[in-house]
Formats: sequence, C-alpha cells, structure tokens
Amino acid sequence: MGTVLTASIILLTLAGVAVGRFPGLRMNRATIALVGAVALVLIGALSLEQAYAALDLNTLVLLFAMMVLNVNLSMCGFFQLLATRILRWARTPRQLLALVIMASGVLSALFLNDTVVLMFTPLVVEVAVQVGRSPIPYLMALATAANIGSTATIIGNPQNMLIGISSGIPFARFTGFLFPVALAGLGLAWSVVFMVYRSEFRSERFPAGLNLPVRVYRPLLRKSLIASAIMLIALLAGMPIPLAALSAASILLVTRRLKPERVFREIDWSLLVFFSGLFVVTGALETSGLSRGIFGVLGHLGHGVWGLTAGSAALSNLISNVPAVLMFRPVVPGLPDVERSWLVLAMATTLAGNLTLLGSVANLIVAESARRHGVRLRFLEYLKAGVPITIVTLAWGALWLSTR
Repeated sequence: MGTVLTASIILLTLAGVAVGRFPGLRMNRATIALVGAVALVLIGALSLEQAYAALDLNTLVLLFAMMVLNVNLSMCGFFQLLATRILRWARTPRQLLALVIMASGVLSALFLNDTVVLMFTPLVVEVAVQVGRSPIPYLMALATAANIGSTATIIGNPQNMLIGISSGIPFARFTGFLFPVALAGLGLAWSVVFMVYRSEFRSERFPAGLNLPVRVYRPLLRKSLIASAIMLIALLAGMPIPLAALSAASILLVTRRLKPERVFREIDWSLLVFFSGLFVVTGALETSGLSRGIFGVLGHLGHGVWGLTAGSAALSNLISNVPAVLMFRPVVPGLPDVERSWLVLAMATTLAGNLTLLGSVANLIVAESARRHGVRLRFLEYLKAGVPITIVTLAWGALWLSTR
C-alpha cells in the first residue's frame, strides 16, 4: 500500500510538472514539486534527513550564482544594449533572422537561455514592427536558437548544469564536444525558419536608422563584464564550476551603489524551489525501491547514442527536461560509455525542448512576453517550425556524438 501511495504521489507530481499546473488550483511547477516532496516525506517514503541528503547543493549554488550574475547584467542594460546594436546591423529580413539566431544562441550559451529570451523578446517584436514584418518568424528563431545555443556549455541551461555537476566533465571538454552541435544547429534553425516562412524574407532592404533607445548604467556594466570574464577564465582553468560562478556573484555583491535587496528581488527563487522539490521527489524513487523498475526501462532505452537520444528526448517532452535528467541520472553511470552518454543526455534533453511551445521554459517566456506586446505565438503555429528544427538538430547531434 505504501509503495502504491508513493508511486501515485510521484506520478501526480511529475504530471503536474509536465503540464505546469493543476486544474482549479493556482499552483506552478515550483509549488507542485515542493508539495509533492513534502507529501512524500509525510507518508514516510523518505525521512527528512534523506530529503536533505537528496538535495544537490552544487547545482543549487550554481543556479543561484548564475542568477545573481544575470540580474546584474540585466540591471545595467547589457542585454538591451547588445541586442539593439546587433539588430541595428540588419539591412534585410534574412540578415535580421541570422542576427537574432546568432545573438540568441551565443548569449544563451553564456548567460542562461531563459534570461536571454526574456530580454530579447520585446526588442525583437519592436524591430519587426518598425520594419513592417511579422514578428512570428523572428520569435520562433529567438526561442529555438536560445535552446540550441544553450546546448554548448554547462552554464547554458538548468539541465546542463545538473549534468555538468553530476558527470564531473570539465567545462572546456563539455564545450569542446557540444559547441559544434550548437553551432551547426543554429544554422539548421535558420534554414528551417527561412523555408517555413519563405514569403516573409523577400529581398528588400530595411529603412536606415531603427529607433531602439536603451538606458545603460556603465559602472555596473563594466563591473558585471569583468565578473563574467573572471568566471569564464576560472571555468576554462578548471576551477570547480559552482565555485567559479559563486566567485563572480560575490564580486558583484560587493558594491557601494546597488542595494542587495534589488538584486535578491530579481532572483528566480521559484526555480531553486522547483529544483529542490524535484531532487527530493526523485530521491524518493530510490529509497522506496521504485527506481529499479523505472531505471531498468530507462537503461534499456539508453543503449547507444541513438537510443539514448530518442529515449531522453521522448521523456523530456513527457515530463519536462529537468525531471528527465534527474530520472536518467542514476542510469548513466552504468552505461558502457559514461562520458558520451552524459553528453548525449545534455544534447537531447535540451534540443527536445524545441518540439512544442510547452517544451521549454524559454519557449513559454517568448510566447508570454510577445503576448504582452500584442503578438500571439500560438501552439499550432509554433509546431510548423519547431517540429522540423527538433528533428534535424537531434539527428545532427546524435550523428556528431556517435562519431566522437
């Protein structure tokens, strides 16, 4: 009876996380994960001490530190400044599409994809409207490129952070394997969006002088860029990933001008709660003994690069990518080629997020932010480019990693 109840709570929690809410209740993914974790402790699926032990502090510290860095970069106007300068270079619709994809992809590899799309979406809508174009193709490019670009590094998205900490793969080595996947993937995304929306990319030139005002706080901008550079140097030098990020965050918290309350108000605490709850929920799978059957199925799916790509991509779209990584985490160390398997898991769970509008948080941020600016990116509209982009990038990623 206890095992059935535990399994029911875990299944209900993962279903809520996948959908993003429970009907009739004002609960988001963070609260669903937290309530599920507490319920599992209350029924004795695991003790409070075991719940504490299930928390991966390295991942939580890395997430927190990156959010501190991103908040400072946002406050000083870094993302807006960079976006306006890049978008002003565009002289044709094709150039604008390419610049949106490259800017979104490169920045997402360094500063978390969710932050990048949050900053870029209003600017992309504004530029498209100014030049008399439909914003939809460019928003599709922004969302899919952010996911693709974030594949390249451990700090590009939350699931990569989790994999980077769990695998112990050095930052430079991780990027060396997955940077080509991301770079070619961005080119594939450009091709797909161009073909799907061919009529939007007529070869006429834009009027000169796009008006994109932006406010920049230069002292904080300089400090934030220095802290970011120090973090990247430390990562490439082999410093532990959470410590490198936390060092950069600490530099930014030593300040005479910016009140720490302003920074902490902008931290996405719900994401930290979400991760904490999921750590406990997946920890309950192991302590209850349910993991043996589930992990056996996942292990069967995970034989070979192509099998692991298909299995992890499918699971990511069923229960979301972070829970999928947590489910695979105990399986991967038992696979024949452990390092390659971790890299495939990072690639597949990230690129799978482009399949539907609900596939990643970045997609939802783009859709919601665009809606507030009068543009609706609908579910079926997203599928027109999202499905082919996902298929071709996953195939490329699996092909590349199968030959390394």
